[in-house]
Amino acid sequence: MSDEAVQPYQRIVKNVRDKIRSGQLTAGTKLPSTRELADTYDVAPGTVQRALTELRTAGLIYSHQGRGSFVTETASESAEDSTARALRRLEEQIADLTARLAKIEEGHSS
Repeated sequence: MSDEAVQPYQRIVKNVRDKIRSGQLTAGTKLPSTRELADTYDVAPGTVQRALTELRTAGLIYSHQGRGSFVTETASESAEDSTARALRRLEEQIADLTARLAKIEEGHSS
């Protein structure tokens, strides 16, 4: 999907999600204000609010009236968990391929 096809609020959601996954935003980190995010992404404050609502619904952030929005504990944990799961899958695939290669080489050496 090209950037043009992505709604502006979805771009903000994806960017914040990516920053959580990469560890740039960790549990308890305060997000910039709605006005700062609107300026950063060159969108209306209502667009930022829509993105924040989606991030809250996904359990990635929580908000305190008058204090701002913060990354949840579970957002960082779930990002780490998904990374750990992906690494385990890759390790299993490598082990499987190594075993297959050993069988192939065994068959050719006879």
